[in-house]
Amino acid sequence: MTDAASFDEYVRSRLPMLGRVAYLLTGDPFLADDLVQLTLLRLASHWERVSEAREPDAYVRRILYTQHVSWWRRVRREALPVAVLPERAAVDFSGETVTALAVRQALARLAPRQRAVLVLRYFEDLSEVETAAALGIAVGTVKSQTRDALARLRVIAPELSGSLAEVNG
Repeated sequence: MTDAASFDEYVRSRLPMLGRVAYLLTGDPFLADDLVQLTLLRLASHWERVSEAREPDAYVRRILYTQHVSWWRRVRREALPVAVLPERAAVDFSGETVTALAVRQALARLAPRQRAVLVLRYFEDLSEVETAAALGIAVGTVKSQTRDALARLRVIAPELSGSLAEVNG
């Protein structure tokens, strides 16, 4: 199989996962698309070397998370005032939808590294060691970032307290 064909196959198989993770990190579908595209662009330039590794996912995750943190450091997003607020559609939010929205909003208020650690640990179900390897940090840093992020979530999103108790349990 040629490098181009193996790259295409890898992208097709991993694109949904990358999109979900990027969305959880950015909280914005358009920024998530940009983040995935930039990640795949960087991956393509190193594909020959990466494809020889048994587990290219770790390399791809590392690109995704470090690029997200770099964006956050470069551009501090601020709310821009507008003269007229857009109308909101009347939507009946219930159950899981409300929880999903609360989780997204709470994740958006965490520091990028804390958000990355929680996404890797609880949404991608990686171990502490795998999370540390993906982010290029120590296992102890993963533990402290997880602890601090969960404590911050308890403060900024008390409505998630039942979900957070399950995580700590």
